Amino acid sequence: MSSINRRRFLDHSASTALGVAAGWSILQNPRSARATPAADKVILAAVGIGGRGGHLAAHPDRSFLSRGDCQYAWLCDPDANRLQARIKTIADMQGGREPQVSQDFRQALDDPAVDAIVSATPDHWHALSTVWACQAGKDVFVEKPAHHSCWEGQQMVAAARKHERVVQIGFQNRSAPYNMAARKYIEDGKLGTIHLCKIFNQKPPYGMMAPQPDSETPAGLDWDAWNGPAPEHPYNLGLHRTWHHLWRYSGGDIANDASHQIDLARWLLGVDYPKTVYSTGGRFATDPKELVAESPDTQMALYDFDSLVVSFELTLYGNYMLKTDSVVRDTDRFPYWMQNSTRIEIFGTEGLMIVGRHGGGWQVYVRPHSRQPVVRDEMYGRFPDPEHIENFVACVRSREKPSSDVLEGHISTLWIHYANMSYRLGGQKLAIDPETEHVDCPEAMEMFKRSYREPWVVPEIV
Repeated sequence: MSSINRRRFLDHSASTALGVAAGWSILQNPRSARATPAADKVILAAVGIGGRGGHLAAHPDRSFLSRGDCQYAWLCDPDANRLQARIKTIADMQGGREPQVSQDFRQALDDPAVDAIVSATPDHWHALSTVWACQAGKDVFVEKPAHHSCWEGQQMVAAARKHERVVQIGFQNRSAPYNMAARKYIEDGKLGTIHLCKIFNQKPPYGMMAPQPDSETPAGLDWDAWNGPAPEHPYNLGLHRTWHHLWRYSGGDIANDASHQIDLARWLLGVDYPKTVYSTGGRFATDPKELVAESPDTQMALYDFDSLVVSFELTLYGNYMLKTDSVVRDTDRFPYWMQNSTRIEIFGTEGLMIVGRHGGGWQVYVRPHSRQPVVRDEMYGRFPDPEHIENFVACVRSREKPSSDVLEGHISTLWIHYANMSYRLGGQKLAIDPETEHVDCPEAMEMFKRSYREPWVVPEIV
């Protein structure tokens, strides 16, 4: 068995084509710019400063502020209470400089000092925040999945290209050195020819809530702005807290969590548009009438390519499936693959590669010996937020395309929408036109674009 040393790969890749392709900038210490003068800092505006937005802004070790060469000029969120809760932490991390706050991020877009926004909103806001920012001349770091509908993604790509903006999607696995090594391993033919890939997203239930009555909007929350591009609706705690599982805001857990595995698998395999997509499943483990949920808790999808089949499997029940935890991410160890929630299995003619996202590492298995597994090659991983943020900041300065450019994030998110179209149509098999990104089903095309309400409208002309 050979083990690929992470440091050796990092040192080597920084000076090879692998390290610089597509604008990758791999630093041995992504926080090496702590002494950056204030005038040279990248000035940011947070659009959404909740859980993920707060993490990206102010995590002590893997955030924009922990680097030392970024500064937040604005914190924007429809919830004024959340804004007030974040001000001191942000100010303390940037030498006492207190950011301005607003419940309407368009104020930040009007500030010429802002270089880029960091959009960590619910999914239905990703496209509109990105398009408006590009039109305002700002670069964008926007969380996954890239968009809420296929058409929105097309508009995001068009806006980024027209206004020459750097738009990085939050698919940070593309910036992880261990995943770069896995991709090169596959490109070098060490797995042989690949004909099957299995993507898994199997987790215990989470974030579930019984149906709630409509109620008064909580003090300090601009519900109309939070609801934004979605259909108008009175305030409802169930909608507000379980939006991941509602079609009006998101696409279920295939969009929420599995988008990471789908994008990573697509990148490792080097494929773009499938020829056909089929998906089936349902909400079987719980009574959908007892929960605020429309998306499935059991889902399978098949993506067909020339001589390659990619499958996706989702379950949201059973405490026996475990996500890769921080101990595995931060040390030299691997998950127990069989019960790992977010693994990818790549079957080649010469070996089986199992890959973990967000620091799970990878191992290549060949024929067992004496009924014991034989690992031919392997590499440990680390959580790649610092590298992904570094890549974005470097591209803001260099104007190169980032590791998870908007077009790549768009195509990966299309896989999610195609599967959900098929699922919502009772398992209709859809053929994909790679030129238009359309499907061959009129009923499915009705889901290609959503209806909007003023003023929260993704523009036709970006």
